[in-house]
Amino acid sequence: MDEGVKQGIDKIKKVRDSLHRRAKIYSELGKMDDRGTARALGALQRAPAPGKKITKIGFIFLLSPDPFTTPIGIPMIIAGKYLERVYNGATIKDVGQETKNFFSDYSHLKDKMS
Repeated sequence: MDEGVKQGIDKIKKVRDSLHRRAKIYSELGKMDDRGTARALGALQRAPAPGKKITKIGFIFLLSPDPFTTPIGIPMIIAGKYLERVYNGATIKDVGQETKNFFSDYSHLKDKMS
């Protein structure tokens, strides 16, 4: 067979394989549209704040007129304040910004050492 024809056939086969792989990837992405994936991706965009919620509920219990809710409200306020300090509510945007700052500081340090 002619060499040009073989090269043309090989190019067509490569394009066909590439289109087949892309179609397969797109169909798998379509299957990924479920509730769990959406929640996980949403958590990366907006971080939950359980400490603030617990603190608010504690203040509601503390200020409610029932005398039995006051002893429950005070520990909830303390636990909420502790969670606010300990819990890392970083989002993807925060991680990207901190990475950019780190590499900027690193390059400045490297330039000063050179």
